[in-house]
Amino acid sequence: METRARYALIGLFMLAVILASFGFVYWLENKGGFTQRANYQIRFEGSVSGLLVGSTVLFNGIKVGEVTDLALNPEHPQQVIATVAVDRGTPIGTDTLVSIETQGLTGGAAVAMTGGSAAPPMAPGEGAAPPVLIAKAGAGQDWTQAARDAFQHIDGILSDNSESLHDAIANIDTFSDALARNSDKVDGILAGLERMTGGGTSQAEIPVYDLVAASTVPPPPAEVPSWLLVVPEPTTLMGFNTDKILLQPATGESVPVPHAKWSDNLPALFQEKVIQSFENAGYARSVSRTREGVTGDYQLLIDIRRFHVSTSSEPMAEIDFVAKILGQDGKIIDARSFQASAPAKGTDAQAYVAAIDEASGKVLSELLAWTTDAIGAEPPLRRS
Repeated sequence: METRARYALIGLFMLAVILASFGFVYWLENKGGFTQRANYQIRFEGSVSGLLVGSTVLFNGIKVGEVTDLALNPEHPQQVIATVAVDRGTPIGTDTLVSIETQGLTGGAAVAMTGGSAAPPMAPGEGAAPPVLIAKAGAGQDWTQAARDAFQHIDGILSDNSESLHDAIANIDTFSDALARNSDKVDGILAGLERMTGGGTSQAEIPVYDLVAASTVPPPPAEVPSWLLVVPEPTTLMGFNTDKILLQPATGESVPVPHAKWSDNLPALFQEKVIQSFENAGYARSVSRTREGVTGDYQLLIDIRRFHVSTSSEPMAEIDFVAKILGQDGKIIDARSFQASAPAKGTDAQAYVAAIDEASGKVLSELLAWTTDAIGAEPPLRRS
């Protein structure tokens, strides 16, 4: 009898320990253990997908509590009321922002709070009337819901423009058919565009030719002349202001020599050869091109009228220009027309350039002698 009573006491003791353990766990779960908790309600407008009782509550990324209850608002069924228990020291204010965020790609949902201003925090509620926080619009929408909404929006746009898209696809089919029918011509078209825009390797293979200076020059002056001759860039018609070597057939319409060009536009190139002719004759210190700050005593103005190879009968290089010498007062001291020609010994670019060089050498020699004689005949310059 005494042994049976001892076993009964042991059984009652074990049952009491088990009940106390369950009570302790319940107290830790719902009352926050040794930490005092404050209750708040959060009102969400719309779905709170993934949020469960027991979900974490974060404040600025730090865990401060958990969700203790979820319920629908009977007066507004689209609203969800979540009750949360957080540490009393959490600085929740009226301007605290509330949202729902997913922890990781596959993690659960959590209530995320971000701190507002430094104003005094909202007083936590006690009993059945905790203070209410309003979550921002769309707080319960996760990234999957946002993706679904975006796809629905795109689907709506495609539906509204289905006829236009159908026409666009039909036009692409028509263009593809036309391109297929003319596929043998595409390479030629692309090659033509490449040549027109200066692309391709053929441009780099074009030979570049230079003019010669005066073929004969007088003996250099015994003393350096006291005058300075300035040679501006010659004037000419637009058709000659090019780096192309020109031919003039019987029709009178200028055409370029294929696969050949001058080293510069003709006016600039001819100016350079005029100056070079004077320098070769010993007048390097008495001639200059037009430069800022350079004031010459005389100017040599040249107007080019012809500079081509005539192919109306036998190929013949023809050069024709007018030269004028101006003094410091702007008056013309002398003027003269210069012409020269030379036959071409072939019908290729090299033969044409050789004929032009021969004519250019003659006419530049005449220009050099005439200019120095005309300036030399002028009275000596008076300098202050």
